[in-house]
Amino acid sequence: MITLYGSARTSAGRCLWCLEETGVAYENKNVDMRAKEHKSEAFLKLNPNGKVPAMVDGDVTLFESMAINFYLADKYKPELLGLTPEERALSYQWSFWASSELQDPIIQVFIQKVFMPEEKRSQAVIDENLAKLPAFFETLNNALASKTYLNGKTFTLADLNTHTVVSIAPHVGFDLSKYKNVDAWMKAISDRPAYQAYSKLRMG
Repeated sequence: MITLYGSARTSAGRCLWCLEETGVAYENKNVDMRAKEHKSEAFLKLNPNGKVPAMVDGDVTLFESMAINFYLADKYKPELLGLTPEERALSYQWSFWASSELQDPIIQVFIQKVFMPEEKRSQAVIDENLAKLPAFFETLNNALASKTYLNGKTFTLADLNTHTVVSIAPHVGFDLSKYKNVDAWMKAISDRPAYQAYSKLRMG
């Protein structure tokens, strides 16, 4: 059985969602960050970076949530990668874009608003990073014109991995309502049983 370390409220969440999409049996183990369990000798053997997620599947041990998701899709539900080389390329493209371009400014704002005490909060950092987001969301909104999903046909890791980053934006005060295609895309995804199961894990 697959064991995934990390809660649904961390980067491990996208892996839990992917596991739900594959339908494969798994065990989810929480890692107590407050108790520094992620820095323990036992956990560092799974992820030497001392972060979640980490995954064990038989003889395979992996870290980095995007890598875990591509592994899970490839092994257990290849259609999540895409059915053609072109569709698979889009899964990589949008996943890399979400993690390398979109995620950083959102997380920078999230850190300031959620983790920083008010007296240490930097409004300059918040403003600078929020200002980067409209261009990114225009890119995504344009890509979704006349499309339900990012490859235009079926739900893939392009959608799953990108959605897990996009969904943070409203929590940092960024209004998505004017990006109509993005809004419709998120609503279509919210109807998926695997997404609903993942959402329950996040609320649990």
